[in-house]
Amino acid sequence: MSPIRKQIRTRIQDQQVYRGAQELGFSALQARIIAGRATGQGGYDNLEHILFPALKNLHHPELLRDSGRAADYIAKAVRERKRIGILTDYDVDGICSHVVVYESLKHFAVSERSLISLIGHRMQDGYGISATLVDKILALDKTPELIITADCGSSDEQQISRLKECGIAVIVTDHHTIPVEGIPASAVATINPSRKDCLYPDKFISGCMVSWLLMCLVRSRLIGCGVLADDTAKLGGLLDFVGLSTVADAVTFTSPTNRAVVNGGLQVINQLTKPPWFALAKQLGKNERNPFTVEDLAFQIAPRINARSRMADPYAALNFFTACDARQAGEHLQRLEKNNEERKITERNMVKIARQKANKLQESQRSSLVISDGDFHAGVQGIVASRLVDGFGKPTVVLSPVQEGDILSGSARTIPEVHLLRVLQKIHEQHPDLFLSFGGHSGAAGLKIKKEKLVLFCEAFEKNVEEEIQNRNLVPFILTDGDLEVELLNLETLAELQKLEPYGREFEEPAFTGIFTITKTRVVGAEPVHLALKLEKKGREFQGIWFNAMENPGDRQTINEGTTIRCAYKLKLNAFRGQRNLQLLVEYAELE
Repeated sequence: MSPIRKQIRTRIQDQQVYRGAQELGFSALQARIIAGRATGQGGYDNLEHILFPALKNLHHPELLRDSGRAADYIAKAVRERKRIGILTDYDVDGICSHVVVYESLKHFAVSERSLISLIGHRMQDGYGISATLVDKILALDKTPELIITADCGSSDEQQISRLKECGIAVIVTDHHTIPVEGIPASAVATINPSRKDCLYPDKFISGCMVSWLLMCLVRSRLIGCGVLADDTAKLGGLLDFVGLSTVADAVTFTSPTNRAVVNGGLQVINQLTKPPWFALAKQLGKNERNPFTVEDLAFQIAPRINARSRMADPYAALNFFTACDARQAGEHLQRLEKNNEERKITERNMVKIARQKANKLQESQRSSLVISDGDFHAGVQGIVASRLVDGFGKPTVVLSPVQEGDILSGSARTIPEVHLLRVLQKIHEQHPDLFLSFGGHSGAAGLKIKKEKLVLFCEAFEKNVEEEIQNRNLVPFILTDGDLEVELLNLETLAELQKLEPYGREFEEPAFTGIFTITKTRVVGAEPVHLALKLEKKGREFQGIWFNAMENPGDRQTINEGTTIRCAYKLKLNAFRGQRNLQLLVEYAELE
């Protein structure tokens, strides 16, 4: 079971938002869900745009600072047939950004021979425009004349300066926090909505969305100068990658922009006309009656793409997305499947060790967790850190050695009360020589330190986390939308809730609190740690499933037949052999 008992908390509803939702025609239950996500956000500026997201309401790309300059420069490079490098991160957002820029430039009649894909290796090169990646670029037989970054670059002035000295222009497109030193001075342009001087209203869009907006502007410029015909197709056909990146990168779902592009992306994906989506549909049993959903993007597709860069080089993921036919896409997908299985095994072993170490740290009443192990795999650090945050309710850093041996790389995850990048920035100011590198945003970050400075980092991280939480007692908790009357436990209610999709970060899927009697349990799964349940309430019986109910196979069950539990659960559709039934997905349970 979970290492620490969780608190089940009920969301506080914003009454003004509740009334506003009902005025827009939403039911009492729907209004309750909407209002429960507005508290703590200061309400919503434009409730109608959030609840009825539309691509027609997207803001103009030129509101992004430097986008006009960048579009002019790229259009000129296209006209002059210059060699263009595309440099992106290796995660889902980075790979999706890569595809968007690559396919857009091909759409603008740029020859594939003029395009150079540049993706750093997670273990060999690290994040962003690293020194080793620049070394590789400068060693190419034919170096690019222009590099367009996506999902990285805002913190890489030193390496951009190196490229500039060698005659390579760099345009940065990114969404990560701008460092205190400011934007990279050596870049031709830096397009990033987190810039203080950027007027784009939606500050929390994915890196892929930033690159897509820029490519839309480049299209306009090329039409304006006569390179492209006036009727050249728009880039809506690439929203599948923008939508996937938006879900995978956990940007806010209170943004009308993010909600619109996710819906638009799903429409493109569910046409199943592109080889990668066709191959995934075949693998996952998706079709017209059972289409891809946001949940599939988050828990089925994104992990497969991420697994490649976690366990090996990321180019197979790129090749999968750019496959020219279903056979080729299927072959690439099998490689991703193999990597994903390897990732699961590595993650499982790391989580077990990390939890043991975290349990020992709990005895010292610390407000943060810093976990390091010589056998940890750098590619799975972020996932493990997220698991520990979920289980212990504390900001967590997981570190592992890199190839140099005396250096540790780490991934950090946090809780809403602690802004990670701010904490790391404070540590950097207090100890300027501590970090070899660091970066990220409020919820996730990465860092590198020398092994000898691990103790100093642990102390500095704990001190600054304590300053952020101001003596609050940190405990893991799960937020729900309160109790749901037994009469509402049906497929009609599920359909009512589905009308509020897409769900995601800061507009989470509804969860409810309930007290049930367990009438039957059965351990299930290839790794037997899941529980299939029969739950009874007021004379009605429901199917239930609790994934990862036990930490390890063979663990003693505390939830047994005849026990009464208080749990947090979600409503799901269980479609099996033509039958459609309601299933309760148990997120957490404790004896009543």
